[in-house]
Amino acid sequence: MAVNNFLPFVKQLTAGRWFSVFASFLIMIGAGSTYVFGTYSKVIKTQFNYSQTEINTLGFAKDLGSNLGVFAGFLGEIAPPWVLLVVGAFLNFYSYFMIWLSVTRRIAKPQLWQMFFYICLAANSQNFANTAVLVTSVRNFPDRRGIILGLLKGFVGIGGAILTQFFLALYGHENPSNLVLLLSWFPTLISLAFFLSIRTINIRRHPEELRVLYHLLYVSIILALFLLFLTITQKQAAFSSAGYTSGAAVIVGLLSIPLLIAVREELMLFKLKGQTDNNPSPPVFIPEMKSSSNSTPKNNESLTPIEEIPETNSPTCLSNVFNKPERGEDFTILQALFSKDMGLILVGTLFGCGSSIAAIDNIGQIGESLGYTSKSISIFVSWVSIFNFFGRVGSGFISETLMTKYKLPRPLMFACAHFFTCIGMLFVAFPYPGSIYGASLIIGFGFGAQVPMLFAILSELFGLKYYATIFNCAQLAVPIGSYILNVDVIGKFYDHEATKGGSTRDGKGLTCKGTHCFSGSFLVLSVVVLIGGVASLVLAFRTRDFYKGDVYKKYREDMWIPQSDMEFYCLDNKKKVVNNNLPRVVMPPKYSFLNII
Repeated sequence: MAVNNFLPFVKQLTAGRWFSVFASFLIMIGAGSTYVFGTYSKVIKTQFNYSQTEINTLGFAKDLGSNLGVFAGFLGEIAPPWVLLVVGAFLNFYSYFMIWLSVTRRIAKPQLWQMFFYICLAANSQNFANTAVLVTSVRNFPDRRGIILGLLKGFVGIGGAILTQFFLALYGHENPSNLVLLLSWFPTLISLAFFLSIRTINIRRHPEELRVLYHLLYVSIILALFLLFLTITQKQAAFSSAGYTSGAAVIVGLLSIPLLIAVREELMLFKLKGQTDNNPSPPVFIPEMKSSSNSTPKNNESLTPIEEIPETNSPTCLSNVFNKPERGEDFTILQALFSKDMGLILVGTLFGCGSSIAAIDNIGQIGESLGYTSKSISIFVSWVSIFNFFGRVGSGFISETLMTKYKLPRPLMFACAHFFTCIGMLFVAFPYPGSIYGASLIIGFGFGAQVPMLFAILSELFGLKYYATIFNCAQLAVPIGSYILNVDVIGKFYDHEATKGGSTRDGKGLTCKGTHCFSGSFLVLSVVVLIGGVASLVLAFRTRDFYKGDVYKKYREDMWIPQSDMEFYCLDNKKKVVNNNLPRVVMPPKYSFLNII
């Protein structure tokens, strides 16, 4: 590349969608800080002599904060994404830094309500990054939303394991309180570094978009497998400081591959732009639909240019609450919240995701009660994060394929994720030697599979106009379910068993040892998850006709590819074609006057 072309290329690269995807991955890794609560909660418990009920109350604070995204949703309706990222960065640093000052006794011991506030605020700060990244990405990839949501939420799931490895490389494993210090500055730095890259990009559709997304999937799977290998190796052998640093360096190298993919795609477009500047090609519409018999306009019909097609006025948020549009159209906030479909979604989320979060929050305490070593417990936490990732990216790609190719309703896959999670709950309710490894794998994967499908279902049924607020309102069911199951079920069962066994507060919290500590509570959780799966099956039955149609039809109708891009990429077998060999493209009725080939 010539020197005089370097700066224009860098400008195009940083303004492109693929660099935005790369930046989104890094930001979502920082948002995975909520998944390492199981690691540093033990430090809080011993430092402040908390009971299990009090620790579970703090776990509820984390769940409440991470799902109380209504404020971020409302802000996202009126402000650009960079504002949300800056606000989230500030809140993240303040809250985690105050937690670190507390556990290291640099400030006076906080009251329980103060620690509740800090943890809730720390988790809530991630909602601003989540809302900015998810809403922007869905709008940038409207007909690949299941895939892009799976990838993004997958990096949130794997973020906990990545942050743990960075912590080990920078601080070692002797002082877990330094993990909280890392959580204060690392996500903040990433958000501030890339906040201008997260925005809605009105750009023509990439001819081989799906191929690039699969390349990103392969890279993310390799990263997750390496993390899995690393955590298993760290369990079997003692790592030196250099060993931890080498592992973190490999992770950084793997994380840079999506940047190289972005460079590759933008360089191809940059060369194409240079070839076609003096010979612009007319845009070509690429519909994924059957041709219509009435696609040619009648002689007496006047044709209106696309730029002048008037937009229909949509109802306001407060109007026509019970006069709902068809599924897939843009619902107002109240129309969505008062619909029967939303009611079933809330039941499935409350019982399914709420139970999973409650289980994940207690995975460290479960391992401790069953006599596992602290190193094994850190493996459980990392496995939950890693298989959470596999669940998220897997459900995104698989559910998208089953929905588009076989017309299976996405809520059906949502229900299957509930039933799979139920198996992991039973592994804890009826433990045997090594069963917690299987439980952490299954619960992590099952919960991960639920998350992107939940967000995709909401966007498909209720549209994208108020998506930022709708999905943040829907996920409020998670902390409600988490609180009831975490505090009123798991916490009270645990404290009862500990007291019955003669345990008292000895300055290190109320502790229970044995299989009975969590058996009863997780049997309750398994039944609750089963109920959530049944609610999702009912939703799948109600929406079966909707998913038999073309869910993304209206989004495909506004995607354009210049003819030169068609020639450059060649969608069939990568061979360059000329104008006479381009595939026949038939316009839908409203664009039939643009049938140019």
